[in-house]
Amino acid sequence: MGERRRPAWWRRAAASGGGLVLALAPAGAAVAAPAPHSSPAGGVPVCRVRDSRLTEISGMVATANGLVVVNDSADEEARRRIFFLTADCRVTRAVRYPSRPRDTEDLAVGADGTIWVADIGDNDQSRQTVAVWKLPPGGDRPVLHRLTYPDGPHDAEALLLTGDGRPLIITKQGGAAGIYAPTRDLVPGATVPMARRGQVRLPGTDTSNPSGFLGRAVVTGAATAPDGRRVVLRTYADAFQFDVPDDDVVGAITSGTPRVVPLPDEPQGESIAYTPDGRFLLTVSESADQPPGTRPTILRYPVPGPARATGAPTAPVSRSPVPAVPPRSDLPRLLGGLGVLGAGLLGVGLVRTVRSRRTRR
Repeated sequence: MGERRRPAWWRRAAASGGGLVLALAPAGAAVAAPAPHSSPAGGVPVCRVRDSRLTEISGMVATANGLVVVNDSADEEARRRIFFLTADCRVTRAVRYPSRPRDTEDLAVGADGTIWVADIGDNDQSRQTVAVWKLPPGGDRPVLHRLTYPDGPHDAEALLLTGDGRPLIITKQGGAAGIYAPTRDLVPGATVPMARRGQVRLPGTDTSNPSGFLGRAVVTGAATAPDGRRVVLRTYADAFQFDVPDDDVVGAITSGTPRVVPLPDEPQGESIAYTPDGRFLLTVSESADQPPGTRPTILRYPVPGPARATGAPTAPVSRSPVPAVPPRSDLPRLLGGLGVLGAGLLGVGLVRTVRSRRTRR
């Protein structure tokens, strides 16, 4: 999320006072134990993106020829491209859009090699339509397809493809992300309504990340494995891989039990992709200069192996005690909101104390 405003879901939570805390952990309710982890902490660096145009990478896919990435909503025209990279992160091609995209947040690649760009970000939840752009293999002009939600605007950053090549949009709501799908075939230039197909509730973890518990709650990216038999959703902190039986992606992510891959302390992790052989997950953080002077780095994590496909618990991974550098766009606003919330709760407690003392007198 490249905008410098608080997302709507955060503003609503902060405005409700203690509602944010209560929604995540109601008073007296048992808190779910962290999900078992199945991957070593920390990714292996693959390559560093040095092109100055790529400063807010929000979507990525891997192909046999290298990588494809997009920026978040970019103010500079030169950054509003679909960038093709070699395996060592050198930009070889940059494809323009025929019109300005609003907020590109994720990428997917179809079985035929078509690149799908998810123009679905909406921090203020004010867009009347969202969109996906389709770029055919070797093409130089992506085609726009507009979509509408059935229940009002949503902020979203994750795109999946079903076995028959239909897009699924997963919203960013913390704790219960909605799943939306087109009700009919997409038509270039036309607007197609979507239907809500369910919601995703990801298990809790304790993975260290700059945004704390909020970073473990919101869906920031997704990917479909090359064989279509697995999909993965990610937060700022973790990746959750689901098995997909019978090509039922919606059923898999709404009722399946994911295997968790911790992605600890990524500066602002929003992108995730499978390698073409399906053996690894690739990630990259949106923010450059985190810490100052650094460039976005592609990280590689092993996919949970077949021996753990049954979801059997594995030993939890220890967490690094070293604090991570906060992302420049999100964390200051989150911490500011938490500070206001904490001050409000403290004030309520002081008022109650004074009243109690007056009553006793």
